Amino acid sequence: MIGERIQQARLASGLSLRALAEKADITAMAISKYENNQSTPSSKVLLAMAQALGVRTEYFFRRKEICLTDINHREHELLPEKEERKVLADVKEQLERWLILEDVLPSPWGKPFHLPMNLPSQIEGYEEIEGVAIAMRQYWQLGLGPIPDLIDTLESRGIKVLITRYDGHEKFNGLSARMGDAPVVVVGQSWTGDRQRFTLAHELGHLVLHGRLSEGLDEEKACHRFAGAFLVPQPKVLECLGEKRSWLEPQELHLLKHEWGLSMMAWSFRAKDLGIINQQANRQIWTGYMQAWKEAKLEPGDEYKAEQPRLFQQSVYRALAEDLISESKAAELLGASLAEFHVTRKMEPPHVAGQ
Repeated sequence: MIGERIQQARLASGLSLRALAEKADITAMAISKYENNQSTPSSKVLLAMAQALGVRTEYFFRRKEICLTDINHREHELLPEKEERKVLADVKEQLERWLILEDVLPSPWGKPFHLPMNLPSQIEGYEEIEGVAIAMRQYWQLGLGPIPDLIDTLESRGIKVLITRYDGHEKFNGLSARMGDAPVVVVGQSWTGDRQRFTLAHELGHLVLHGRLSEGLDEEKACHRFAGAFLVPQPKVLECLGEKRSWLEPQELHLLKHEWGLSMMAWSFRAKDLGIINQQANRQIWTGYMQAWKEAKLEPGDEYKAEQPRLFQQSVYRALAEDLISESKAAELLGASLAEFHVTRKMEPPHVAGQ
């Protein structure tokens, strides 16, 4: 068992056998034997590997088994298998910590995920997705306005949202899976907030639309449409842009992006999909003033701030406050040293020189 734990920690850290060997001052051959359970590391070696991998030694002795099913990547065929293993190892490690915490909490992690009963069983065209997105908002009592914190919205309704620290590969565009009956969605730590939000809404689209699309409708394209419609419903797009336009100003799109958390590019495509601008105008926008920014994988102006899950940290501190876990266990679950945890927990004011 400990061999699998060492390998999962190494993959989650993105280290090769040789790289871990150099950081821990252990031979790569020895680590390979540990991972294949051909040899058992001493406590001194475990401590060295824990420090090199950025985990506590308790990590190697966990007994939680994570089984992920229905694993899907956006553009998954472009993500190399080696890179996928790193992402999945990080995801499983995070889910292990959640399950360990859930064992001591008086209530389970979030609600079960449900869909409204009034969704159409068959969707004949992409334009019908506009109504489906509004139906989901109504079911969740979100109204039609901006959703200020999409991660919190999804977590509170049964979707487990994880932020992976391993998001450096250019082909990683998000991941969805299931852990039992619970949907799991993974986005990148370094992404901008609008990219996170569109991916989260896109993956929600898969949960909502799967099995409902008529033959000939592409599910990826349908989920793109759902993501835009869920983040900015059709009535609000028409209210913000009007019914017919020949052009969209960059500052206009930038302001809308920061109001709604939907990228400038996605706003342009919302306008095209709803017939506000034509295909030619949309193309001119992205071959004109946006092209240089697109090549740099950026958009003009300030970035939309990334979101962070809060439910896990809140639950750790709740368990600590109710004496359900120790300080040491709380630090382990949060991936911090005991000293680091003490500083974070105390929330002392910054030191002022001369006082």
